[in-house]
Amino acid sequence: MCEKFCTLGTKCGHQAFESVTIVTTADAESADTAPWDAVAADFDTFFSRHYAELVRALSLALGDVEFGRDAASEGFTKALQRWNSVSQYSNPTGWVYRVGLNWAHSRWRRSRRERTGLVVDAAAPAVAGRDASLIAALQQLSFDHRSVIVGRYYLDWSEAQIASALDIAPGTVKSRLSRALTQLEELLEDTHGRS
Repeated sequence: MCEKFCTLGTKCGHQAFESVTIVTTADAESADTAPWDAVAADFDTFFSRHYAELVRALSLALGDVEFGRDAASEGFTKALQRWNSVSQYSNPTGWVYRVGLNWAHSRWRRSRRERTGLVVDAAAPAVAGRDASLIAALQQLSFDHRSVIVGRYYLDWSEAQIASALDIAPGTVKSRLSRALTQLEELLEDTHGRS
């Protein structure tokens, strides 16, 4: 039986390197790159179609355009690393959205920064063109409620797609949507005056 330190180079008799194959530079240069080329082309198409949309969606959900870009970039980076699996999912865009949200949520927890409102810039016209009172009201919702609202009304996903993307039950999506819409309605009535 090996001692736990055998991987650090102590002599224990463990034959850890038995199955290692030495690859020369000539072997590497002659390797067929066609499978990687196909993966890269497929991912590039996916990225081109969905990047701007997910930056806008994550910017709305997170309340900050730059943070939304960072979250989208993180999600797409993770997707590329796992593209053979992610591309087979029923909603790879939802997977990237969830990874971006999870990354952002982790960053928030680590830094304990308070987000005070949406920072809109000219590079995000789809966000900048929204009604300011709606964006302000959206930012007052909890992270979980914002995530489902953006998925449903900005990304136009079904409740099942949102549930899959956020890895929550469809009933949870319905409940969060209902509560979020009620809260948004109240916030907007307070802003625009009750009818």
